[in-house]
Amino acid sequence: MPRKYNTQRKLHVKKGDYVRVIAGNEKGKEGKILVVYPKKERVLIEGVNERIHHTKPNQTHPEGGRISQAVPIHVSNVQPLDENGDPTRVGRKWVEEADTGKGQWVRYAKTTGSELDD
Repeated sequence: MPRKYNTQRKLHVKKGDYVRVIAGNEKGKEGKILVVYPKKERVLIEGVNERIHHTKPNQTHPEGGRISQAVPIHVSNVQPLDENGDPTRVGRKWVEEADTGKGQWVRYAKTTGSELDD
């Protein structure tokens, strides 16, 4: 059943994470997430899933021709890397600061238990 009130999508990755592709044609490649599209549940990773587009001459490319451009892939096909460089599943835990008493949700790696958020 789809969400009725809070339609915000909770993704296990965010911009700046280093991830490994675990499925598809680009399986095994690693890179940094450049853009996250939460409504489409897709991510754009540098150096992964690049396609060639043919363009007419314009100001940015006066010659035109074939230009390599990265294309987003589905978020379920990537896993973030833990501190050892291995792909890991992601958990969330509530962490409170001792001096202020305020807390926040933090993502952590299931393999090592280390926090993924800085």
